[in-house]
Amino acid sequence: MKYGYARVSTLRQDLEAQIQALEHEGCDDIYSEKFTGTKADRPKFKELLSKLEKGDTLIVTKLDRFARSTVDAINTVKELFDRGVKVHVLNMGLVEDTPTGRLILTIMSGFAEFERDMIVERTQEGKAIAKQREDFREGRPKKYSKKQVEHALELLKTKSYKEVEETTGISKSTLIRAKKKEQVTQ
Repeated sequence: MKYGYARVSTLRQDLEAQIQALEHEGCDDIYSEKFTGTKADRPKFKELLSKLEKGDTLIVTKLDRFARSTVDAINTVKELFDRGVKVHVLNMGLVEDTPTGRLILTIMSGFAEFERDMIVERTQEGKAIAKQREDFREGRPKKYSKKQVEHALELLKTKSYKEVEETTGISKSTLIRAKKKEQVTQ
């Protein structure tokens, strides 16, 4: 049986392209999850590994979808080979249980780990540069401007939280936090 595994790291990323590629490859069953690859405990991947039997094929679009590091890739593939499971990485080809196949796996997983490390390094450099700006704020940008919140607080003087929420779209919890913040600064 052919099993597919698709993974993205964040909830905002889309699995569709990977799933389509796995369907095109003829996977009988596809497991997918939105879970960071830096964690070893990926529930759907663990579930898939427990189902694989001798003669099955595990198909992934890229090596870094199931392996966190070179060592992790080598160990996972070796374990699958020992169980008689074939591994097919779509952007690499069928990984064979031969000296050449294991060498190619080691080299490619080394490149995948290097690429991931470079992304992390560039992200950290970009953050360090951004932090030097005076207007830098870490985290998610505010949904409502200061002016919008002030307007909503002004409405609260004559209306209920529910009415203000319906009028402005600003939630009651946001209004309560803003009100507390306003009281502290006065």
